[in-house]
Amino acid sequence: MNSFGWELGESHQIAGPKNKGIPFDMVDLPQFTIEHPDETSWKKGVEAFLAEHPDLDTLEVVLPDTNGVLRGKWLPGNATAKVFEQGVAFPFSLFGLDVWGREVESTGMHIETGDRDALCWPVPETLKLVPWSDRKTAQVLLSMYDREGAPFMMDPRHVLRSMCDRLAEHGLSATCAFELEFYLLEETDGDWTDQPKPLFSTHLGPARQNMYALSDLEALMPLVDDLRRAAELQNIPADAAVSEAAPGQFELNLHHRRDPLQAADDAVLLRRLVQGVARKHNLKASFMAKPFVEWPGNGMHVHVSMEDKNGNIFACPEEGSTRLGHAISGLLRTMPEALLLFTSTFNGFRRMQPGSYAPTSICWGYDNRSVALRVPASSAEATRIEHRIAGADANPYFVLIGVLAGMLEGLENKQPAPPPVIGNAYEAKNKRLTPWMDEAIDAFEASDRMKAAVGDEMHKVLTEIKKEELNEFGREISSLERQTYL
Repeated sequence: MNSFGWELGESHQIAGPKNKGIPFDMVDLPQFTIEHPDETSWKKGVEAFLAEHPDLDTLEVVLPDTNGVLRGKWLPGNATAKVFEQGVAFPFSLFGLDVWGREVESTGMHIETGDRDALCWPVPETLKLVPWSDRKTAQVLLSMYDREGAPFMMDPRHVLRSMCDRLAEHGLSATCAFELEFYLLEETDGDWTDQPKPLFSTHLGPARQNMYALSDLEALMPLVDDLRRAAELQNIPADAAVSEAAPGQFELNLHHRRDPLQAADDAVLLRRLVQGVARKHNLKASFMAKPFVEWPGNGMHVHVSMEDKNGNIFACPEEGSTRLGHAISGLLRTMPEALLLFTSTFNGFRRMQPGSYAPTSICWGYDNRSVALRVPASSAEATRIEHRIAGADANPYFVLIGVLAGMLEGLENKQPAPPPVIGNAYEAKNKRLTPWMDEAIDAFEASDRMKAAVGDEMHKVLTEIKKEELNEFGREISSLERQTYL
């Protein structure tokens, strides 16, 4: 049982040498010498899976990139055992792509390196059926390793694991859970130049906000049932489903995991699941942070507690509240420089608007949904911090890296938190989070703490990728400009 009362299994990721990284100058590297992973960690499970599904048609291997976009391949179903035995080759440069899948030359990861291949190993517990596929299909997450068998530290999964190792050096671990918001939109022919139409929207009278409306869930009962069954089949611990604060907007909550990496995997795979099931119902599910000007954006909230050998350090009767204040202090202090990890897309900065339940200032409070850091009402043993900044389109691995780095910073420096906000944080006089992507990039780039959190090379690569994303939107001339100035 974890500190929130959930009974959880442990994550069993394939182990490898720790965090050796890889230089971008790969000319003199040897051929692959990656050691075969220990078969005891996967062999029985894979054999049992294949025995249960002998008619497996397709295996989808899935590798989340730097932007949180899922890259991968489709392989024949009979290649599943081979994938676990021999791995899958992908180029190192996959982690130097922008959100459109284009090479960002300033990362130094592409043709100048020879664009060589790495080897990716599957994460065994993520081998599951894909119930929304028309053919008998399974999927499995991958992690990338370098030519000597060490984790490739441009892979955000490994960077998060490294952060967990830092916690362990302090005798700490983390329990985490994500909440994700999304819109269900009426499917079109793929042309999204006009504003999309969410479900339950109307041009007659006020918009149907319908927050927590059971009627909206009941109207979508076949889809909701399919989401639940798909989550159970894939062992994704989905919990409550609610109708959110706009027409066609919903939220799905995930159970807490004692392993932050497993919690981030859940979020990545849940987004894919929701989008896949929605397509089967002729709908489009969008996790875009701010798809509509007039309605709330989509957030990715994450709940985090810290544990030592005695349990939740925030629940300790003697020191719990003090440690909670230290963790909050660190999160507040690192928030401006870590913002790019939480709000990582150009559109994401449009979500942070006063009065929208998206945080706009650097503050915290008890059971207050207008602040950036909320301490929910709970029993003492479930005391935790809800981090409310990230957009639903952010990379979950980076979100947790930023959160855990901030909490560890506070616990190490032991500075008390400022007074909590009471009431409406949008009206309080606290320092504002920047709504501009260029300022967030600059703060991240200048931060030694963020270099330490993600590693020097990842820090450089992520900065260059986001600069290119910002530049591309800066080169675009909007329809509003033409209507105004043409």
